[in-house]
Amino acid sequence: MLRTNSLAFRLLAGAAIWSVLGLAGGGLAISEVFRRSAEQKFNSDLSADLEDLVKAADRNAEGKLSVDQSQLDLRFGEAFSGRYWQLAPLDPQTDDPEAMLRSTSLWDQSLDLGPAPKLGVTQSGYTSGPRKQRLRYIESVISVSDDTAQPGAKSAGHRYRYVVAGDVSGVEDEISNFNSVIAWGTGILGVGLLITMFIQVRLALATLNKVSLALAAIREGRADHLEGDFPSEIQPLADELNALVAHNAQVVTRARTHVGNLAHFLKTPLSVLANEAQTNPGSFSESVTRQVQVMRRQVDHYLARARTVASAAVIGARTEVAPVVTDLARALNKLYERRGVAIERQCPDALSFRGDRSDLEEMIGNLLDNACKWALEQVEIVVSVTGAGRLKITVGDDGPGLNEDQIKRVLERGERLDQSKPGSGLGLGIVKEIADLYGGVLTLGRSHLGGLSAELVLPAADVRTG
Repeated sequence: MLRTNSLAFRLLAGAAIWSVLGLAGGGLAISEVFRRSAEQKFNSDLSADLEDLVKAADRNAEGKLSVDQSQLDLRFGEAFSGRYWQLAPLDPQTDDPEAMLRSTSLWDQSLDLGPAPKLGVTQSGYTSGPRKQRLRYIESVISVSDDTAQPGAKSAGHRYRYVVAGDVSGVEDEISNFNSVIAWGTGILGVGLLITMFIQVRLALATLNKVSLALAAIREGRADHLEGDFPSEIQPLADELNALVAHNAQVVTRARTHVGNLAHFLKTPLSVLANEAQTNPGSFSESVTRQVQVMRRQVDHYLARARTVASAAVIGARTEVAPVVTDLARALNKLYERRGVAIERQCPDALSFRGDRSDLEEMIGNLLDNACKWALEQVEIVVSVTGAGRLKITVGDDGPGLNEDQIKRVLERGERLDQSKPGSGLGLGIVKEIADLYGGVLTLGRSHLGGLSAELVLPAADVRTG
């Protein structure tokens, strides 16, 4: 389903609204044109029938007005056919007044009309006819001269009301049928347009989805730039994104170079100071040695932090976990072989860390090294993936472990609980800071082996399970 705030929904909704308005307006306009055309044709037919009635009406030998129905439409001869005519005198005659004439279709009924129009004026309107038919009529008052008058005498014309009417139900049915066709036609056309627009929008936005997938591939380390052919409208965006990725890589490379140069620059003078202090024993040299060690710890810490920040900012960094765990476990097994400490590992080959390899090595290496220092004989590392798609690295040992107060202290930078053990006290603190930079979490607790358990949760890249 489309989300209401999506670009596809907005395009489809806008197109649908304008399509509905356009089709509805066009359908109404066509319907109105057809209605007027049908009514005009019906009125034209009535006018023609009125002209035929005028022509067919004439005085007979007795001087009475009669109608030759053979000159009229055959429907006037069928009872209640829907076509009617009526001819009525308007001038009352004192001797033998002429009766009203009507079509056979009217049978014994007459049309109920309003006031007659003026002489020579044609008017139209609506009335009810036989069987409650709705009729449209057209009428005119015409003066007919008296052909029976004596020669030389002034002929007095008589006015007659000529009326022709027709049932409009046929026209209304025709208009209704036409409107139904228009409604169905515009409805089908509208649905077709919506389907076509939906397909077009989907096809057009598929390119943006392609860009999104390409960016995801870069972020997960499966590609180093946007790949694929894009439309001319999208290609500039792809070019800019590729330029941004390349610029980011260049910035990180320069930062790493500067960090490395700074490390070499600082470590050399510190080594000279340490050597000089060892060759000149005394209270001053001991003080210098202590400060040099502090400076080394601080330099190592901040250089590691700077390098990690640069690594975490790299777009598309991706590291397979299994090779890192295997290499570190092999090296530490050899280092602590004399103490009888062995490292057991469980790490699927399909898991990858979304970050720099050196940072992963430093985090896992510090955790394993710390576990080996305190373990009696067993250390284990288990790597899995959580339901949220994140890596979970758990390192446990069978050593003495730590209580809650010691856990809080050990995570502080440079804090050492036992001075007899080698190290600078930066290991767990550095692991925690590196994990924080990647949005990860380091948690210490009690291992099922009896000693300390360090659980490290990190972002995963392109996780594949099963």
